[in-house]
This record gives sequence, C-alpha cells and structure tokens, in this order.
Amino acid sequence: MFDPVIAPSGTLLGLLQRGRGDGTLHALAAPRDEALAALNHCVLNDPRHDWQVENRSLYYARLYLDLHGGLEEIERHLRDPDDLIHDDENRTGLALAVLGHLAAYDRPDALALLRSYAATGANWAWALDELALRDDDAGLRALAGPVLARFPDTPEGNAELAATVRDAFEPRPWRLWADDPRPAVGARVRAAQEAGSFDRWQRQMRPTGPRPGWSVQAVFDWADQGLERGTPLHVPAARCLSAVAGPDDRDAIVAVARAGSDGARCAALHYLAQSSDPVVLDLIETAVTIGSATVAEGAISAFERMCGEAAVERARGWVHRPDALGTSAAGVLACRGGAGDDRLVLGALRETVRSHGPDAPALWTLVDGAGRLGISCAAPVLRHVYRETASSHLRGRAARALAATDGSFATGFAVECLWDCEETTREVAALHAETGDIRVAERLRRLAADPAEEAEVQTAVRSRIGPDRPVV
Repeated sequence: MFDPVIAPSGTLLGLLQRGRGDGTLHALAAPRDEALAALNHCVLNDPRHDWQVENRSLYYARLYLDLHGGLEEIERHLRDPDDLIHDDENRTGLALAVLGHLAAYDRPDALALLRSYAATGANWAWALDELALRDDDAGLRALAGPVLARFPDTPEGNAELAATVRDAFEPRPWRLWADDPRPAVGARVRAAQEAGSFDRWQRQMRPTGPRPGWSVQAVFDWADQGLERGTPLHVPAARCLSAVAGPDDRDAIVAVARAGSDGARCAALHYLAQSSDPVVLDLIETAVTIGSATVAEGAISAFERMCGEAAVERARGWVHRPDALGTSAAGVLACRGGAGDDRLVLGALRETVRSHGPDAPALWTLVDGAGRLGISCAAPVLRHVYRETASSHLRGRAARALAATDGSFATGFAVECLWDCEETTREVAALHAETGDIRVAERLRRLAADPAEEAEVQTAVRSRIGPDRPVV
C-alpha cells in the first residue's frame, strides 16, 4: 500500500483527511457538492498513515449524515473490477467501516450494500464483521450460502474454512450458521469449528519457546535464532535470562553485551538494563557508537525501558547528541524528567519539528513531555504540530498538551476538537471547551445523545452538563 498523499492543512480536503474537527465545520459551510466530493475522496482513498490505530470511519459517517450524502460513489468503488484483482483490505476497509456506522444510524441503503458486498466482494470478511454487529439474525442467515460457497468442499477448502472460522473477529454469524439444520451449512460449520479448536489445541501442545532447564547460553542461542528468522526476541530472551541466570553468570552476560553476536548482545543489554546493572549505560553508549544497526537499535530500546534515576541523569548528558541516542535521551527526559529538564525537552521539541517536520515519530513522547512538564513556551510549537500533522493520534496528544500549556485552548482548539475523529481528543475537548460558545453547548448535547459515541466521551460531556452543573 502506497503512503497517502495528504493535501495542505488549509484546504477542505486536507482538513478532512486529517480528521480535524474544523474539517466537519468547513464542510458544512462549503457548497454541498464540493464537500461531498472531498468526503468521498477520503473514504475511497484511505488517508491514514496507520489505518489499524487511527479512527476515521465514525467521523466520515457522521459527515455523510450531516450532508445527506448518497452512497453511489462507495458502491461504485466496492463493485469496481479492481476488487477482484487487489483484494488488500486497505482498499475497501475504510469504506466498509463507514457503511457499518451508517447502518447503525438506520441507513437501510448502507445495510443493503454491506449485505451485497459480503456475498460477492473480495473483502467479504470485513463486511461480515460489520454486519455481525448491526444486522439481524435473518439477514445473517441469508448470507450462509454465499459465504460457504467460497470454500470448496474439498480437504483444502475445508481446511481454509476451519482457519477462517477459528480466526473470525466476530463469531456471531458462524454461531448462527452452526445451528442451521441444513447439512451443507450447519454440519459443515460445526465441523470447521471442531477442526479449528483441535488445531489450536495442537499448537498449544507444541510450544516453540524456552524450556525449563535452559542455560544462559541456550537463551542467547535462541535470541540469535530469532534474529536470523527475522523475529527479534531481545525482550523475551531478557526475561528468560532473569529466570535462569545467577550471580555467577554476570561476567559472562556482560561480556556478551560488550562483544557478542547481535541477537545475544541485544538480549544481554536488555537483561542488564532490567536489573539496573551499573555497567549497562556505558555498554549502551558503546553499542550505539560502534555496534551494528541492529545492536544500536536494541541498545536504545533497552535504555528507554530503564526507569531509575541513573538513566535520567545519563539522558541529560546524551540529549545533545545528534544521533538516535540523543533523540532517545530527549524522550526519556520528556517521560521521566523533572521540572528542571523543561528547557532540554523544549529544545528537543523545537529541533525535531524544525529538522524532521510535524510527523516525526520522536514527537509523540516530546509532545507528551511538554504537557506533563507544563512548558507554556511550547504552546506555539504544539499549535503547529496540531495543525499540520497527518496523524490524528499525534494531534490528540498535542491537544492534551495544549490543554496543560495554552491558556487559549478552551476557547480555541478545544472547540473544534469536539468534532475530531479521535474519541480521546473529543474527550479532552468535552472537559475543557468553553461552554459560552453556542456551538459548544449544542455539540455537547448531541454527543450526549448519540448512541454511537464512546462511553468515555459521554462521561466527560455529562460532567459538564449534568444535573449538578450549571445549565449549558
């Protein structure tokens, strides 16, 4: 999947792609055709950099309702011949999730489109999961035939069906179909359920991880084997070392941490970091300076897991380094530093934005640190990150930091955050937005009454408009 192209933040499309509250507000004020065109572009070309954790579907579904938008473009996208060629769920996942929310809002056209796609589309499993949450029993039972027809009644087809049933995200349809009296449906699904359970039991009986009685060297060998397979095992290997290593093994572990093979060296560094061994910080610095890229990454990860004051003190010395260890040190100070570290965190925040832009991965901890330390001078940088980042999660973190550092937040960004795509951001807004704004009062009432809204958001809303509060 290609990285999405994000329009400038000052455009309607750019606002909607980012999931910003101002996107909804601007769309409602724009010509309807223009707003619907931008909305359809977002839904049919998923703008999220990390679609597995960023929310957009409820945000877009609500906008379809507000604009009284039709589903013709979504239907055309789902029925496109490309669906048979490019079956990657990224292509249709967002559209199906939007349809799911619209079906929950009693849009019969969305429900019908989901049923049709579950019967014929390539990403049918996603559509079935959406229907499992919203459709009635009769609608789901009608899909048994088309779905089971995807799996030939052969040993290979039955094995694939068993794996599908075993790994189903929403089991409700399969449980309904298991009770179907037809042998081609009920008996076949029950057999698949039994085969899936047996397969799961077999995997549990054949563990591939550490065994009781392993030696320190056996753990190091396991860590190296994992790295060779492309599965780093540094952290679990360090936990195994904690179980099998004794005081007499320390010298050998330190030697491996200083000059061992990559997998074993990373595991040793993690183990020494977990036990706060006095020598580990020097070993981490050496690993980053002259070690391989794998070892340097493992050393930095081990350092970031350290919680003691010694790690924080060393971070104050490393924060000015121009490499990854300096970036990591800034993150440690942001998470665990004291009030006296505010200048160092602020400097790292400014430099990261200046050098790497508003989407740099290091900004997540630095933005949190600016809020945790209450660095009021960071407000201008935080506002820039809020406006420009394409990550809705990072924007939410910036909003929380602004709530702690920016006196104008309650009458500024907090208002638009009530329409944000992330529920955690809406929760922050519900707690801070100035209720003197008529838009805020109306939005709080709507969120409180919306059955699709998250419970945490509604709890925050009710804390502002409950019976023991002044009338909004």
